[in-house]
Amino acid sequence: MTAQDAPATARFTETREFLAQIRNRVNKTVVGQEVVIERALIAMLTSGHLLLQGVPGLAKTLLVAAVSKAIDLQFSRIQFTIDLLPSDILGSEILDQKTNEFRTHKGPIFTNLLLADEINRAAPKVQSALLEAMQERRVTIGNENYALPAPFLVIATQNPVEQAGTFELPEAQLDRFMLLHRLEYLEPEDEKEVLRRNMKLGVRREGKGAVARTEFDAIEDTMRGSTEKLVQAMEDVQEVHVSEAFLEHTIEIVNRTRNHPKLELGCSPRAGISLVKASRARALIHGRDYVLPEDLFALAEDVVLHRIRLTYEAIAEGFTGPQVLQEILSETAQ
Repeated sequence: MTAQDAPATARFTETREFLAQIRNRVNKTVVGQEVVIERALIAMLTSGHLLLQGVPGLAKTLLVAAVSKAIDLQFSRIQFTIDLLPSDILGSEILDQKTNEFRTHKGPIFTNLLLADEINRAAPKVQSALLEAMQERRVTIGNENYALPAPFLVIATQNPVEQAGTFELPEAQLDRFMLLHRLEYLEPEDEKEVLRRNMKLGVRREGKGAVARTEFDAIEDTMRGSTEKLVQAMEDVQEVHVSEAFLEHTIEIVNRTRNHPKLELGCSPRAGISLVKASRARALIHGRDYVLPEDLFALAEDVVLHRIRLTYEAIAEGFTGPQVLQEILSETAQ
């Protein structure tokens, strides 16, 4: 038996069980989204940020709400709209008329898990308000800097830019998202299970009236995973072995995006960092204390695609980002 065939070390057993419990709890609420749940766990384990893209109704918000209740973390939600202001996110200084002094009112960004719902419906100025927080884990209100709670994670949702009333995110902000996962419609069997579960929700009495229950009402709010176990899992990610060959493959993929004739914008150094971090977390989730090339190739689309831009000529010729990325991955695998 080789070192790679050997089972993961014993110290990871408790962490694997903890992560499996989280996945099972979320699966009780969200159907047919195993990959998305894995991406959310990867983001939490690496303090990365996750952007979920898909048409309305694919349970993006429900998924984040279920994850937040599966772990004992402080949770805030911001519904992004066209009239949202930066102060609605960060907070502001307010004049206390009794003391005639300014006091700081902290906004919803001061939390562990922030859901930025439909982030691309807000104006670019508001989206940019998140840049400092996402990169440096601190915000500036007035003349003061304030550290955000630890851990701090942004999970944002967005509709495709073709949808009415949306703005394309700035490239600087997109680069700060470790992963951008694109959700697809469910398979027929999974969608049938969604309908079965919805039929069983029933109604919730409120005073003399009642209201039909939704999937949000069905999210379990008991037996949360502890923050201590999450911190232990984050520490275990740092123990996952990364070989020199894996690092070379990562650098090769990133460099190919910068030199590819069909791309006008390649990956920044954050892409390589994100590939390694996410691969270590994925390996741990799958019960390994070492990364494999399959981790790299499984995560490449979510890490790379939102960081590259095709040339006008390539777009005119009918090429797409996934096609160019697949070409790069195929050349790297040879």
